[in-house]
Amino acid sequence: MTSLKQQQGMTFISLILLLCLIGFFALLVLKIGPIYLDHSKITTALEAVKQSVDLESKSEQDIREMLRKRFDLNYVTDVRAQDIVITKSGTYLKVEIQYDVIKKIIGNISVLVEFDDVLEVGG
Repeated sequence: MTSLKQQQGMTFISLILLLCLIGFFALLVLKIGPIYLDHSKITTALEAVKQSVDLESKSEQDIREMLRKRFDLNYVTDVRAQDIVITKSGTYLKVEIQYDVIKKIIGNISVLVEFDDVLEVGG
């Protein structure tokens, strides 16, 4: 009869399963991490536009151009022109960016991340 002290440790199969699990989560971090880094660049661009002088008096085209320049400078490729909705009413300005990012993980497994950022200025 074997005692419990002789039966300590992991089997080879459980070690392989643990390594596969760690590898899968590392892959997820490597695939999803850049999506959130790009999103932080987008929110930084929105905050920079919010800090600009006389934002309420600028035209929709000027605001789009300001955002496009900031996106180009930071290599943001996930946001397209049709994802940006600008609403102006008197001194009230609302800039809304809604976009989705789909990244392929392995085979037919993909991840979908949805973002909705809003900038409101004026009254």
